[in-house]
Amino acid sequence: MSTSSRSVSRSVTTYTRAVPKLWTETIEAHRHAVRDATLDTAAELVAEHGLRSVTMSQIAEETGIGRATLYKYFPDVEAILLAWHERQISGHLAHLAQVRDQAGDAGERLEAVLEAYALISHESRGHHDTELAAFLHRDEQVGRAQHQLRDMIRHLLREAAEAGVLRGDIAPDELAGYCLHALGAASSLPSKAAVRRLVAVTLAGLQPPY
Repeated sequence: MSTSSRSVSRSVTTYTRAVPKLWTETIEAHRHAVRDATLDTAAELVAEHGLRSVTMSQIAEETGIGRATLYKYFPDVEAILLAWHERQISGHLAHLAQVRDQAGDAGERLEAVLEAYALISHESRGHHDTELAAFLHRDEQVGRAQHQLRDMIRHLLREAAEAGVLRGDIAPDELAGYCLHALGAASSLPSKAAVRRLVAVTLAGLQPPY
């Protein structure tokens, strides 16, 4: 084989090895983009028209993809909403973990996470109609997320109690329940200022009884 032939052969080999990877990455990015757009569109349509009024055809049209393409991703509207809900929950948990990791000592980490959780509850108010809320509440992901959230707060409470900045006469699990129930009221408050006052009152209940 001549030098020029070997050079061409190496070039072709390099090209054929590189293209599949690039193609795979491009296709995967496209799929993620279509999926995210579908989830966002479905959530917006349901918020505007209600759960039972939205169809796959509407979602496909608003997303800008063919209905046949949409069915390759999801079998029905309910499946889309469950995927959207899972993305929301995962995002919230990731945000809380980031807030925790960026805060300072044990007391600051607990306060930061409680405030972030309360603000999430506040900002989520009114996003779902009653029917949609009932539908999403049946999602198994909700139970798993609540368990993870409770574990995170319980761990922070234990750390703060061991550091002597919060009361240690009550089990962390009980205090975690107290925090979650108290801050659940954030969803009905009129402003972020009111939410922060609620967090302050909740934290006051965690102080040592002396």
